[in-house]
Amino acid sequence: MTKTYRFSASLWLYPGKAAWHFVTLPADVANDITFHFSHVKRGWGSLPVSLTARNVTWQTSIFPDKKSQSYLLPLKAKIRQQLDCHAGDEVQFELTLTT
Repeated sequence: MTKTYRFSASLWLYPGKAAWHFVTLPADVANDITFHFSHVKRGWGSLPVSLTARNVTWQTSIFPDKKSQSYLLPLKAKIRQQLDCHAGDEVQFELTLTT
C-alpha cells in the first residue's frame, strides 16, 4: 500500500542541546497514518517516509510523539539549507508512506 499526504506545517526548534528542528504532522494526517500503517512500525515506532518540499525530495523517518499525539518529522541541517527554511517558517510537504 502506498499513500501520500499533503500538508503545511511550521518548523520548530527542540529546546535542548542538540538543537534539532522538527515538524509536527497535523492531527488528521497522524491519525490516518496510525490507522493505515501502525502494523509496519520500526524501532521507537518510526515509519520510513519519502518527502518532497520546495522541489527537494529526500528519505527519512517520522517518529510518534506522545505529547502531541502526532508524529514528528526531523529536519536535518542539510535539508533545511536546501529548503532555505528556519524555525517558525511554514512549509508545504508531500509525504509518502509505502508498505
